[in-house]
Amino acid sequence: MHLVAAVAIAIASAVVPPAEPALTWRACPGVADARLTCATVRVPLDHARPGGRTIDIMISRLPATDPALRRGVLVTTGGGPGGAGVPEPLALAGVLDPAVLARYDIVGFDTRFVERSTPISCGQPEEEPGGFWVRSATYQSMEDTAAQARAYARACARHAGWALPYATTAQAARDIDAIRAALGERRVSFLGGSYAAMLGAAYSTLFPGRVDRFVLDSPADYDLVWRRYELSRIPAFEENFAAFTGYVAANSATFGLGATPAEVAETFRRAFAEAPLPAGGHAWTVGELGSLAVIATFFAHLWPVVATNLAAIIAGNPPPIPIDPRPAALPGTPGVPADNHTAVNTAFRCGDNAWPRDLATYRRDLAGLGARYPVYGPASANVGPCAFWPFSRDNTVPLATNRAPAALVLAALHDASVPLANSVATARAIAGSRLVTVDRRTHVPLLSGQGNACLAGAVTAYLVDGRLPVRDTAC
Repeated sequence: MHLVAAVAIAIASAVVPPAEPALTWRACPGVADARLTCATVRVPLDHARPGGRTIDIMISRLPATDPALRRGVLVTTGGGPGGAGVPEPLALAGVLDPAVLARYDIVGFDTRFVERSTPISCGQPEEEPGGFWVRSATYQSMEDTAAQARAYARACARHAGWALPYATTAQAARDIDAIRAALGERRVSFLGGSYAAMLGAAYSTLFPGRVDRFVLDSPADYDLVWRRYELSRIPAFEENFAAFTGYVAANSATFGLGATPAEVAETFRRAFAEAPLPAGGHAWTVGELGSLAVIATFFAHLWPVVATNLAAIIAGNPPPIPIDPRPAALPGTPGVPADNHTAVNTAFRCGDNAWPRDLATYRRDLAGLGARYPVYGPASANVGPCAFWPFSRDNTVPLATNRAPAALVLAALHDASVPLANSVATARAIAGSRLVTVDRRTHVPLLSGQGNACLAGAVTAYLVDGRLPVRDTAC
């Protein structure tokens, strides 16, 4: 480890945030379940300047069911980046063993700039489908996409320029430590999935002495984010989409979209090219149709739902199983801008490190990856707002500097959202960690409910007794 990195980690672990006033717990905005209460923690906008401007982070708490057995807090948040975390303790309560719930207060939080935590906007009238800004070169020219991306980046700078330099995973990880201090805890345990798992890995790198038991469900490789990560997962996207078209073809009598995978793929291609498609009083855009395809690419257990809806839309009928293609805050959550989730997702992806600014780079990537992977290559390799972002520097903390206690890392073998290599890299970087896998086409197997008794048992044994598997385990 480089001396400078070692010193930085030592300082980060040693610095204690200023004492917070006692937390005031109250009802959580948008959450009806009275078991969950919320409080606000004030944190520096820039943790390098603790005496400067502050922002509010809303946290939630689901108390341990058996105070006599209570071990501490189990922190969690939403994925994305851009997903809400305040309601997450209730979701975890539905997937964790009662023995875990007895021992931990589950503490959720909306990451900085999300929903209840000083939310930001890029001034757009609505969210992008899936809460993710992307355009496919299949359906419009790079010149048009570049113009739209540049305009979006300028709008973000105009509406949220004060926040953008501090929309980074490293800053959010330091927020977790401020939460720890406000709760009066010496150490924290953590359970998060996807981006949240990567955030947990970043925290454990910055604050190894404050780590208790960390469960990382499908963590993105912090060393790859974000451009290299996006390009690296294109093959997995393509593989899972091909599997989906195979399923639809095998059930052609049900869906009527083609009798072979090639026929199904051609049906989808024509539909996307003809979008917007009027169906049920709504004109489905190519982005909205694409968001449905992404759901199928990530979660095989939702193939029947997506195929049913796509068949209905293509036939001009309303989808019978409603799925909102755009993220939204829970009803009753006040003050959330119309485009908040997309704004945060873009801000963190663009803010964590520098993106290529030369359009020739994107043209080269599109020429190679777009031809090799014709479904997802033209979108994932394309230019976006990060090429025009007002701030361009590396704000990540190398995984190689991680000196935290061993973690439990979970993954699915055929995960397109966060391909297996990401979880492997994270487990290898945190010495002594164990990787537990399931052979499924899914994402975040524990949190999505697509794990199995073997995987769930490993989580319970670790969180209750501190026992990691003796070796990496294929469940």
